[in-house]
Amino acid sequence: MPGTRIAALGHHQPSRVMTNADLAQLVETDDAWIRQRTGIVTRKIAEQDESVTDMAASAGGKALAASGLAPEDIGLVIVATCSAMDRCPSVAAQVAARLQVPGAVCFDLNNGCAGFTTALASAAHTLKAGAARHALIIGAEKMSDVTDWTDRSTCVLLGDGAGAALISTTTSEHEGIGPVVWGSDPQRGASVRLQGAWQPRFAQDGQAVYRWATSELPAIAQDACTRAGISTRDLAAVVTHQANLRIIEALTRRLDLCDSAVIAKDVVESGNTSAASVPLALSKLIERDEVPSGAPVLLFSFGGGLSWAGQVVTCP
Repeated sequence: MPGTRIAALGHHQPSRVMTNADLAQLVETDDAWIRQRTGIVTRKIAEQDESVTDMAASAGGKALAASGLAPEDIGLVIVATCSAMDRCPSVAAQVAARLQVPGAVCFDLNNGCAGFTTALASAAHTLKAGAARHALIIGAEKMSDVTDWTDRSTCVLLGDGAGAALISTTTSEHEGIGPVVWGSDPQRGASVRLQGAWQPRFAQDGQAVYRWATSELPAIAQDACTRAGISTRDLAAVVTHQANLRIIEALTRRLDLCDSAVIAKDVVESGNTSAASVPLALSKLIERDEVPSGAPVLLFSFGGGLSWAGQVVTCP
């Protein structure tokens, strides 16, 4: 079977910046309270007429352009999202139409905050099976549509945005997208919720999520490296779900990383963008040349479900 690799990345963020001071006008909170508990300073909020599809198409278009491929080369489009209001046609199908991708298989995938890495693994498996040669994988969220702006424990966390990866098959013996480690603990799924037929609102048991993420997930992240045949000390960067800076710091401390490893902390300026957070953070690291081409990077996301998915990839 052929190998797979990430060929190009792209991202999109709304222009509107919401600061902690802005949030203090909406709910009883302040900058110090938010920074101490979450590490977040700003987040990007989409305008009312900017949809998940708009952001996904923008990020996907940038990844497609950076890859040098033509729209007709793409055989699969997956959009990972839990906040899209459109059900049919899928966001993926709408993105394909906007980017003039003809005839691709298009579908949305909802695995909460673990959606992008789940979609990335699913696409890699599809390409290895020979069903397509190139795939466009996008994580896109408009979490501001599902935010309870009266709940200071959650509204301070969330932001909007999209990140995309163009993945391709390769004849190289080197595997650019490593084996996935994924799973779920549905018995504790209610710890992160986005439920309701009309105007659903994001809610979570923050303490339960923190304990789970910091105590149980490091070993799973370690397993992703083991399956890829490398040590955590070989990693050039780690891009986890940008849930909360305190979770990121606690989780990565337990991975025995080398001092030079870059740890993505995009949550500070972008907030928690759910399924968009990993590709958004990765794309920005590469745009700033913080990770060299060819270097191993651990992608690891987790959240609603409770679910997780992670793999080591080669930086494009």
